[in-house]
Amino acid sequence: MLSSFLIGDEDEEAKKVTDQMDNIIDIREYDVPYHTRVSIDLKIFVGHWYSIRGRGHQPPDIKLREDIMHRPDPIVFAYDIETTKLPLKFPDVQTDQVMMISYMIDGQGYLITNREIVSQDVEDFEYTPRPEFEGPFIIFNEPDEVALLRRFFDHIIEVKPNIFVTYNGDFFDWPFVEGRAAMHDIDMFQEIGYQKDVQGEYKSRPSSHMDCFKWVKRDSYLPVGSQNLKAVAKAKLRYDPVELDPEEMCRMASEEPQVLSNYSVSDAVATYYLYMKYVHPFIFALCTIIPMEPDEVLRKGSGTLCEALLMVQAYHANIVYPNKQEQVWNKLTEDGHVLDSETYVGGHVEALESGVFRADIPCRFRMVPEAFQNLIDKVENTMKHAIEVEENIPMEYVTNFDEVCADIVERLSMLRDCPNRLENPIIYHLDVGAMYPNIILTNRLQPPAIVDEATCAACDFNKPGAKCQRKMPWMWRGECMPASRSEFNRIQQQLENEKFPSQMPGGDPRPFHKLTKEEQATIEKKRLAEYCRKAYKKIHSTRMEERTATICQKENSFYVDTVRAFRDRRYEFKGLTKVWKNKLSEAEKSGDAAEIKRANGMVVLYDSLQLAHKCILNSFYGYVMRKGARWYSMEMAGIVCYTGANIITHAREIVEQIGRPLELDTDGIWCVLPATFPENYVVKSTHPKKSKVTVSYPGAMLNVMVKDHFTNDQYHELLDASSLNYTIRDENSIFFEVDGPYQAMILPASKEEGKKLKKRYAVFNFDGSLAELKGFEIKRNGELQLIKIFQSSVFEAFLKGDSLETCYAAVARVADYWLDVLYSQAANMPDSELFELIAENRRMSRSLEDYGSQKSTSISTAKRLAEFLGDQMVKDAGLSCRYVISRKPDGAPVTERAIPLAIFQAEPGVKRHFLRKWLKTHDLGDIDIRDILDWDYYLERLGGCIQKIITIPAALQQVSNPVPRVRHPDWLHKKMLERNDVFKQKKISEIFAPAQKKMLQHQPSSQKDLFADDSEQTNGVADMEDFGGKKQTLNGMALSHKRKRSMENSDQSQNDTQSGQTWKEILGPVPPMGNTKDERKVWLEYHKKKWQLQAKDKQNRKKRRIDFGDVPMGVATSTRTGLGGFLRRTARSIMDLPWQIVQLMETGHPGQYKLWALIGNDLHALFLLPQLMETDTRTVES
Repeated sequence: MLSSFLIGDEDEEAKKVTDQMDNIIDIREYDVPYHTRVSIDLKIFVGHWYSIRGRGHQPPDIKLREDIMHRPDPIVFAYDIETTKLPLKFPDVQTDQVMMISYMIDGQGYLITNREIVSQDVEDFEYTPRPEFEGPFIIFNEPDEVALLRRFFDHIIEVKPNIFVTYNGDFFDWPFVEGRAAMHDIDMFQEIGYQKDVQGEYKSRPSSHMDCFKWVKRDSYLPVGSQNLKAVAKAKLRYDPVELDPEEMCRMASEEPQVLSNYSVSDAVATYYLYMKYVHPFIFALCTIIPMEPDEVLRKGSGTLCEALLMVQAYHANIVYPNKQEQVWNKLTEDGHVLDSETYVGGHVEALESGVFRADIPCRFRMVPEAFQNLIDKVENTMKHAIEVEENIPMEYVTNFDEVCADIVERLSMLRDCPNRLENPIIYHLDVGAMYPNIILTNRLQPPAIVDEATCAACDFNKPGAKCQRKMPWMWRGECMPASRSEFNRIQQQLENEKFPSQMPGGDPRPFHKLTKEEQATIEKKRLAEYCRKAYKKIHSTRMEERTATICQKENSFYVDTVRAFRDRRYEFKGLTKVWKNKLSEAEKSGDAAEIKRANGMVVLYDSLQLAHKCILNSFYGYVMRKGARWYSMEMAGIVCYTGANIITHAREIVEQIGRPLELDTDGIWCVLPATFPENYVVKSTHPKKSKVTVSYPGAMLNVMVKDHFTNDQYHELLDASSLNYTIRDENSIFFEVDGPYQAMILPASKEEGKKLKKRYAVFNFDGSLAELKGFEIKRNGELQLIKIFQSSVFEAFLKGDSLETCYAAVARVADYWLDVLYSQAANMPDSELFELIAENRRMSRSLEDYGSQKSTSISTAKRLAEFLGDQMVKDAGLSCRYVISRKPDGAPVTERAIPLAIFQAEPGVKRHFLRKWLKTHDLGDIDIRDILDWDYYLERLGGCIQKIITIPAALQQVSNPVPRVRHPDWLHKKMLERNDVFKQKKISEIFAPAQKKMLQHQPSSQKDLFADDSEQTNGVADMEDFGGKKQTLNGMALSHKRKRSMENSDQSQNDTQSGQTWKEILGPVPPMGNTKDERKVWLEYHKKKWQLQAKDKQNRKKRRIDFGDVPMGVATSTRTGLGGFLRRTARSIMDLPWQIVQLMETGHPGQYKLWALIGNDLHALFLLPQLMETDTRTVES
């Protein structure tokens, strides 16, 4: 064996791959990057000032200078390039050239042109889109691309920038410049020190590369369709940048170089000022608290930044980091099903109403008087809570408390007395400030605090009466495979006998046990899915169940303390932002330029600091469910969401009784309240710092509800770490905030019956500006331009008119205009405008080959582009597909009628050839786009949008169809006819309400019992003739009036014992037995009455069990067979027959045991739980 091992001829199939990590018991903190480790341990962060003193051969002495807050001014270099390209193709670094490089250095602009491409020299000019965004540009006209690149690199070496700024430069600008330089034998890394790292990001040792696109994606809160540079400049810098069609740029380089130069520098200006105004202060602020370099702080996800911050806090709290969460492959449920995925149910979002709601148009309210009375009873407590808890003003300082309460009571009383009213509404958004972080703080939620019974059983603090275990519910959802455990085991056994391809080409097949764990799990799940599809006709079944988790209130609170510190620091920075804004206003009034610059800088600094803290603060919740998180806890995330959903649900229950809720968000509720509802009140006080505060009653009203239902009365706070002494107090930091009131809110409707469109609404301020727009196509990338233009103009029309009818009429005029354009087939519109109006743009995320046999308009467009432009077009991902929908071939689906827009720019012969092929027609004369388009398709698209925004909401608000050319859906048309039909017959349920069913008190066991008199029914004494006879049931028999009377008498006979009196209370104290005959007779008569009462009470208890379902009707008096009878007899036998215990065994749950017992002739499995019982004994036990 030794020789065979040494010469290596041992059978390879006998070897088994082992994971050497299985031999290590535990290892921690081995994967922390070195620079992060140094930053954490030595408390050295980017963005702070330090005093450094050298100490010879020893490490230097580094001290933080907290007294210096002013930021240094680094040299910022922002650039953008323009390149040549072939028609309809993405620039290729092998064949295309750089024709312009525009860049800004500390506010001064430069433009380098390539005269091989640009037809003439460009003179110096200025591009200043707004006064605060100055852009003076100096032009360098270079003879060719090599000179252009040399000039670019030489200027960088001369200036030595500290920060390079691009927009999506990691993907395009840097790779293209590097590639073109390499084509001319220039090494960019040797010139300026930049090269691509393993993550595909361009970085340098002496400077930082800030790609603004990364900030936009993570921190700008802009929708995906508005994340290109032009859209970001509109949203953030508030100006319209120069825009050009990429297909026109090469032509303009030779025909209109000045126009192209303006376009090129506009990108550099937008990139530079976007960085200086937003990205630079934001990243600078994060670097002061995150132990990473600026490039990482910009590019890492918010969860990674959150984890880095927690690592800092854990290290200084002397806590060892947990290892990153690892995936459990093919996890099984308790009943043996493979769990494909599991998660928690998120926040509660619900759309409740549709239509237009305006502050100046009366709204119908149907309110609940009892709700207002309840609010009236709590007015004083509500205002005291708002003043003392929210505003931190002691009540003895308040001077007008009674006046405020009296006015609130008066308003609420008016609403209570007249709950049904037509009144102007107040539109509010009642949302919880920083809801998820505050839920974490209130309930002391943190991943290490989620414990189980085994942990608590071993805890030293687990003593009777301890309050450190807080039980909180959450909702679990899992996707399970229907196959059972035995079926899964059979599949595993089958796989053990199979072999699988080698990882190396031409290698030997591998047995199943030699595959990696991930490969094994993937193959098992794939094989199991195929089996389930055949055997069960489905792959997944969804389960949802409410679970309860235990939160330890004594766990080390470093996680909670970190969240609290961030929240409090953010509030501090928000306060300082307001202070410096006031100072800026004063400086502007005085005209002091130096003070204006200083104040403006401090405003930007503190505003960016509070935004940075908000970014991290909102990540603490999502981080705990991130794959690979060190502090991972699905239970905690589920508790946070479930608690938040309950808060919003409770708020909705209150609002729907005193107003009308419109939309439920994750952390708030949109609603309308009557205009006479109490709003804001100024509370005056003698407090030295708060002489006057404003209290919003709607918010205060909900905050009292939160206090009553969601306060943590088990919050443990550590007083002395050495003695582990805790204090228990109430904690609640969850408060509603009131946003509004607003001028109008528009909510669309769904085209399907019974459905609502969530997270779609438009909200306007009183000045007519758009306060919020969510979910509409206008914000999506690639949507039909016709829909976008329509929506951008229609929402403003909702502010016109003075009633619902005139408002919808104004909106209908906008819809009619665009319907006229389509019905007239854009007769008065140039072709270029028509193309822009009806063309759709879709970007393919993968190459065409990766889509296989899938069908879509984008795939059809890509295939047709490849037909007349070559297969090279579709080999790479990211292809932009612009297309229109044709009406031919007749009967073909929409996916086969997509025509690339590029074909209309081709030569006439090529265009005619391919259009004939795709349209499957030979009758093509002079090609007019209007004859090719499927106008019905575009009418349907626009009509669907009009239905959702205008016509269906109008119908739901009882306004006749304002756009008659767009018909209502059939279900809505039917509902309108039913509502307006004057001859409609009412349903019986609208006239009568169902009466409460009477419960049967007794069921006779024989036919004779139906005719028994009252005394027989009352006494319940059976006739001798009935003994041994066949008992009959009442199945299918009607009950007579005599039966009802006997029920009443039976009720009367039970009054004595049902009154709750015992025989001792009725008969009095027990008389002594005595020695004489008379005394014994009295004693005997007393006990006879007692026995009679006890017998009657026993009989009545039996009847009550029958009445209330403990013993189903007929069980006691019949011998009914069937499954129901079998189950009842089995349940009864467990209670009546003796148990012969066979085995007592432990289960997987601590404190729970499984008992096997022989009861009668059956073997039963029963679960036992420890219970505490109290007994009353007559004698005192020693």
